[in-house]
Amino acid sequence: MARQLEVWWGADRVGVLEQDDSGRLSFLYGDGWLNGAGAQPISFSMPLTDEPYGDKAAHAFFGGLLPEQEKRDLVARSLGISARNDFAMLDAIGGECAGALTLLPPGEEPRVAPNTTDYRNLTTDELEGILDRLPNRPLLAGEEGVRLSLAGAQDKLPVFVADGEIALPIEDTPSSHILKPPVPRYPDTVLNEAFCLALARSTPLHAVEAEIRSVKGREFLLVERYDRWRRENRPPDRLHQEDFCQALGVPSELKYQNDKGGPSLTDCFDLVRHATARPAPELRKLLDGVLFNALIGNNDAHAKNFALLYWSWGAGMAPLYDLVSTVVYEGLSPRMAMKIGGKYEFDELYPRHWERFAKEAGLGAPQVKRKLLDYCRGLPKIAAAKRDEFEAEEHRSTVIHRIVSVVETRCRQTLERFGES
Repeated sequence: MARQLEVWWGADRVGVLEQDDSGRLSFLYGDGWLNGAGAQPISFSMPLTDEPYGDKAAHAFFGGLLPEQEKRDLVARSLGISARNDFAMLDAIGGECAGALTLLPPGEEPRVAPNTTDYRNLTTDELEGILDRLPNRPLLAGEEGVRLSLAGAQDKLPVFVADGEIALPIEDTPSSHILKPPVPRYPDTVLNEAFCLALARSTPLHAVEAEIRSVKGREFLLVERYDRWRRENRPPDRLHQEDFCQALGVPSELKYQNDKGGPSLTDCFDLVRHATARPAPELRKLLDGVLFNALIGNNDAHAKNFALLYWSWGAGMAPLYDLVSTVVYEGLSPRMAMKIGGKYEFDELYPRHWERFAKEAGLGAPQVKRKLLDYCRGLPKIAAAKRDEFEAEEHRSTVIHRIVSVVETRCRQTLERFGES
């Protein structure tokens, strides 16, 4: 017998996600949504139509709302379901997802005006307990009243922050921040991401805000959600967003270009060119993000680490997020997630490869060269100054020194290869 979940955008019912007896998914926009004023598609890959979308399209978009890899397996184990069953997982944890959508059983309606009773304030002991449980129970899946989902392969948890206090959203109540604990296998990942985000915000780049917090001496990162609209400590409104894999109709398991069918930078620039309301400034933002990730050594800048944010006037680039210098850790791949000019490794990039990248992305080679060299001339000094700021605030780490060294080396190398000493 077919099973259904109703998909809501705020207080409006968008359509129905269905799983048939063979486990295949389909999605159908509702007539009320299609005929309503200002109706929007939930994804660039799923334009408005009265015909159902099949399993491939539904899996790429809705599966893209769910955790990945080992975290997905652990969530499934906590819920007692198959790790490959998108529908069952969304049924269990699809109350608070990335973007504006909420998935609920037929007959239920979302909380349109949540209040403080829809959040559970966390004591210091409870917060410490959550940090202990997250590695084995990602997203606190299966705990009473918790229906939270985020994509990705790392531990994280949607939370609500008001007056500096952290609370847990109940059922489908919107969160305001993402709590990210350290990654156990790699030192100082909290400082790494906090530094890279702060470095990006010290340039013209638009990146998410983040704050280093600690509980009983244990650090974690609080990242402000760009897909939530805050108003004076009140529960936030949801803004719709989708990552580039979802927008391109590519499932999360193919997020790396090296995966068969994984998106390339050419695909990403083409997406922004066709999906955004004002392509020219949004293309510049994407170019800035590609160059910044390359220079800080973020080899994990795959297609799910770029996103579109939807406003009333149309789609634009979301702020940069998940900025981490991965090359400072031994054992991680030296290959970038997406090729630049046909090369996966930064050390192999020469002017001809940047020219090829510009051509493939549909950009002017002089524009790319000018932007790249401007970064290379200025970023090392900004990084050194930002390192000093962190140390003045008692955030000291050899990892930050390594990031600054990576930036200095890559910028110097690039300038030399373009004939500047």
